[in-house]
Amino acid sequence: MVQKREAYAPWSLTRKAGVQSATVNGDIEVPQFIQPTLDTGFVDEKGDWKGRQSSDEQFLIDATHEAVPNSGAVLSPQATPDYIDMTGFNNIIIAIKSNNGGNVAITAVMGPATNAFANLRDVNAGTTLIGTLIGENNLIELFSDSSQAITANVWNIFRINQGRLADQKVLQFKIVNSNMGESNIDFAYMRLV
Repeated sequence: MVQKREAYAPWSLTRKAGVQSATVNGDIEVPQFIQPTLDTGFVDEKGDWKGRQSSDEQFLIDATHEAVPNSGAVLSPQATPDYIDMTGFNNIIIAIKSNNGGNVAITAVMGPATNAFANLRDVNAGTTLIGTLIGENNLIELFSDSSQAITANVWNIFRINQGRLADQKVLQFKIVNSNMGESNIDFAYMRLV
């Protein structure tokens, strides 16, 4: 059974004026039942529809970095688009595959200066991302791993949580070949809401 009641519309002029009764009916029907809803987005202050993000279903795989020498650094992604847009995403899973085993350093950096961060152009490309985390007051490096072991010829998968890179609009990862010898390096990522 559906319960209904009437109440003054919160936007009615009579309610704003504090009048509890008026000759013009400002009543609206208020259904009193539970109804499932689906949240697919919202209308912003300009009247534009903004849909909700959903997690990537598959990894986006970047082009191969070929013959990266020891101590050589590469930026991923490098193919179009040459950055990761984390707007609306909280976490990210990255994957690295190399034809040789060994160690790499992985750092989250500001993406290429050829891309705008919202409406800001000429970003400080290639610099380590700095920010705060929940409960922190000081600026820190958001993600920097100086030595991570990589197994050859398989995808090595790493999840970066805690919203460390949430809403970063122009994100790249700098991968440094620490000791694998000359190697081909593949990179992939999956963003999570």
